[in-house]
Amino acid sequence: MATITFQGKPLHTSGELPLVGSKAPDFSLANAKLADVTLATFAGKNKVLNIVPSLDTPTCAASTRKFNEKAAHLHNTVVLVISADLPFAQCRFCEVEDLKHVFPLSTFRSTFADDYGVKLVNTFLAGLTARAVVIVDEHDNVVYTQLVNELADEPDYDSAIAALVNSK
Repeated sequence: MATITFQGKPLHTSGELPLVGSKAPDFSLANAKLADVTLATFAGKNKVLNIVPSLDTPTCAASTRKFNEKAAHLHNTVVLVISADLPFAQCRFCEVEDLKHVFPLSTFRSTFADDYGVKLVNTFLAGLTARAVVIVDEHDNVVYTQLVNELADEPDYDSAIAALVNSK
């Protein structure tokens, strides 16, 4: 269990992020067509897992836009924005924001949040995810993680992108 804050108040997660150097846990997440998407769907590619509580918040929207801009154009790289939002809402958000380089994926019927240790527990936000970034290389090894200490803060984009670029 990890502890973060939201507006200075402590929140707890269901576990810990995967360790750098470990294999990324497999997942099954729902895409805009309600089809299951797994880690194998992106085999051979570097993956930016931009994990957010909900795209319907300013910070989550900002991080999705920034990763769309900063990482999506890197060679052999996909950006996955992962939240508890329903796939329809995620798709609508990406269309409105004209985000063509991110894949929105929903945790609404998966164990992803527990498997990656980011599920918020014992709080009014229980069931949503903490804000985190996990960079997974083309061999599905975890090369970078960040659990954002304050839920309302944006992640460290520069460190995430540097880890992605340096993993090659």
